[in-house]
Amino acid sequence: IPITQLSLLTVGGPAWHFDLGAALRPLRDEGVLILASGALTHNLREIDREAPPGMAADWVAAFSSWVSEQVLAGRSEDLIRYRERAPHAARNHPTEEHFLPLFVALGAATPGANGRHLHQSFNYGVLAMDAYAWD
Repeated sequence: IPITQLSLLTVGGPAWHFDLGAALRPLRDEGVLILASGALTHNLREIDREAPPGMAADWVAAFSSWVSEQVLAGRSEDLIRYRERAPHAARNHPTEEHFLPLFVALGAATPGANGRHLHQSFNYGVLAMDAYAWD
């Protein structure tokens, strides 16, 4: 499977990164795997080193559930506007560079496709490490 590394720009927001993914979409027809790596939540200021594995703060769990609902239902526009629509968006992502890879993957998916939730785990009470896939 062909692989290349792509750096994301912090100046482009979710819509820009979604469009980047859409521009990469034709590569899927050539057998290229489009893999994006980030973090579903990322607020290092609120890490709880004493949190038991798998425990999530309420505001992290709410955001994670909201994202999952949107991905599974294929609601790209709601995800792109997550800052306005998701619960506790700013608290989960004081800066969004760790969340932007999701939008590249979302844009590379077949338009309107529902995602699949492959993995969910939480670290330090505030880091949601979910994984999604689209066909």
